[in-house]
Amino acid sequence: MPEKRSNFLLWIIVGGAAVLFFALSLTALALYLSDTGSASISFSSGQIAVLDLEGVILDSKDFIDQLKEYGNRPSVKIVLLHLNTPGGGVAASQEIYQAVKKFRAESHKKVVVSMSSVAASGGYYVACAADRIFANPGTITGSIGVIAEWLNYGDLLRWAKMESIVIKSGAFKDAGSPTRQLTDVEKAYFQSLIDNMYVQFVSAVAGARKMDEAAVRKLADGRVFTGQEAVKNGLVDEIGSFQDAVAAAAKMAGISGEPKLVSPPKKAFSLLETLLGESRSAALLRADQSESNIRFQYLWR
Repeated sequence: MPEKRSNFLLWIIVGGAAVLFFALSLTALALYLSDTGSASISFSSGQIAVLDLEGVILDSKDFIDQLKEYGNRPSVKIVLLHLNTPGGGVAASQEIYQAVKKFRAESHKKVVVSMSSVAASGGYYVACAADRIFANPGTITGSIGVIAEWLNYGDLLRWAKMESIVIKSGAFKDAGSPTRQLTDVEKAYFQSLIDNMYVQFVSAVAGARKMDEAAVRKLADGRVFTGQEAVKNGLVDEIGSFQDAVAAAAKMAGISGEPKLVSPPKKAFSLLETLLGESRSAALLRADQSESNIRFQYLWR
C-alpha cells in the first residue's frame, strides 16, 4: 500500500509540473508578443491583418514584406489596408499595387482598403488593387496623374561666377540638369515620359474599377475628390469609417463574432522624424548623389 501511494503522489507531482510548465510557456509567449508589438495576435482562426501605408511612398519593400508575413498567416482570413498617403514614387506605388494583386491571386484572400484623411495619386493607385474600397465622406482621393519637378540653380551659379562643365555621350544625357534651362526638345522628351506613365495609371484604374478609359481620363486631370464625390464617380465603392471597413472585411471573410486584428509593430520614430515627419526626414536623409535630382511621382502636391 505505501508503494502504491508513493507512485500516486509521484504522478500527481509530475502532472502538476507539466501543467505548470504549460502555463508558464503560455505566459512567456504572451509577454514576448507584447514586447514585439504583436500582442493582438491570438489563437483565433478568424483574424484580419491590418497594414498601414502612411506618408509619402518612397519605397515598397517594407510594406510588401509585411503583406507577405501577415497576409499569408493561416489564421489571417482577409487583409485590410489602411491608407493615409498623398502618393509618392511612380515605381514604388506600382510595385505595391502589383504586390497586392499578386497576393490576392496566390493566396485567394480578399483585400479591403480603408482610406483615412488622404489616399491620393499613388495612394489611390495602390487602393485600386483591392477588392473593395472604403472612404470617409471627407477623404481626399483621386489626383490621378504624374508630376516631375526639380530645382534649377543655374542663375545662382552664374551670380556666384561659377560654371558647370559637362561632357556627355548623347544629347539627352544631361537632360534636366539643374544648372541650365531645358531646351524645347528636352521638354518634349520629358513630356513623352510623363504621358507614358500617365497612360499606365489610367489603364490600371480603368481595369481595376471596370471603367472605360475615356471615362477615367475625364477624371484624371490631377484634381482630387472628396470621398463622397469619389463614390459618385466610381473611384470608391462605399462611404464608411475604418470600423465599417473592418466589419465589412469580417463579413467578406466569413468571420463570425468580433474579429481579431493583427498588425506589424509600430516603428519607433527618431527625434528628426518626430519634428519633420517620417516621410520628410527619410527623404532628407536619403537625398544624396546616388539619386537623380529628377523624380517622377504619382503624388498629390
